[in-house]
Amino acid sequence: MIESIDKKEASKEALGIALDRISQGLERVIRQRNENENTERTYIKETPILQNLDLSKEISEEDYQEKKGKLQKEVADLMYEFYEKGISQVLVFEGVDAAGKDGAIERLIKEVDPRLYTVYGISAPSKEELAHHHLWRFYTKLPKDGYVSIFSRSWYGRVMVERVEGFAKVKEWERAYEEISDMEKEIYDHDSPVIKFFVTIDKDEQLRRFEDRKRDPDKQYKITDEDWRNRKKWDQYIEAMDEMLEKTNHDYAPWVIVGSNQKKYARIKVMEEYIRIAKEHLKKLEK
Repeated sequence: MIESIDKKEASKEALGIALDRISQGLERVIRQRNENENTERTYIKETPILQNLDLSKEISEEDYQEKKGKLQKEVADLMYEFYEKGISQVLVFEGVDAAGKDGAIERLIKEVDPRLYTVYGISAPSKEELAHHHLWRFYTKLPKDGYVSIFSRSWYGRVMVERVEGFAKVKEWERAYEEISDMEKEIYDHDSPVIKFFVTIDKDEQLRRFEDRKRDPDKQYKITDEDWRNRKKWDQYIEAMDEMLEKTNHDYAPWVIVGSNQKKYARIKVMEEYIRIAKEHLKKLEK
């Protein structure tokens, strides 16, 4: 409270208080930024996840064709059941470059009513998005009740590409594990399943797919200089991905790791796992 009998003195006092508060705020921001420069970490790496994954699994063409249509129909029926019950769903697809995320999404939703879902291809944040908390742009894309949001790349960019490429400071991406987990728990507490797929291939298979894209005029748009630059940091990305999978795998938002050296196997695996998790979620809600 400021006495206002003398307006000039009151104005001076108000200005002085405002300057003090601004100064305190600037000091706090500077202190936080200095803390963010600290790169010392206490994380102890557990057993590698991706390096120990069996990527040799395959499916025959006959089995693929036999299963694909039936699974796509079951996926469509399940998504409509969620719609009728007013339950939203969030699906996340992450993985190694050229692993086949978009192909898996395309097969998953092949028979689904397109009015029920939106697929978001996530790229670098815009100027407006950078002016907000890093999760803000994803909150705005969460689905209405009964609908589905599918993210081809997602909020996990914070702890992968932004970590490896230095777009986020250590303190920023370190605290993101908890921020992301909290957001996913909020979605789950709204009775919505959070189903996360990590699609991966080995380094040799990635090179083969990169070269194939470079040779094929119809696929050249899929390969960029950035893809080749990222490949040079393969080990750094695998390390970041391993830590991400370990720290953000929760009962309410589990990771499904899908080996995709054979794309057809991966596409069937994604559909089967979606059906399994979606059915389990509906059963939980019935209790």
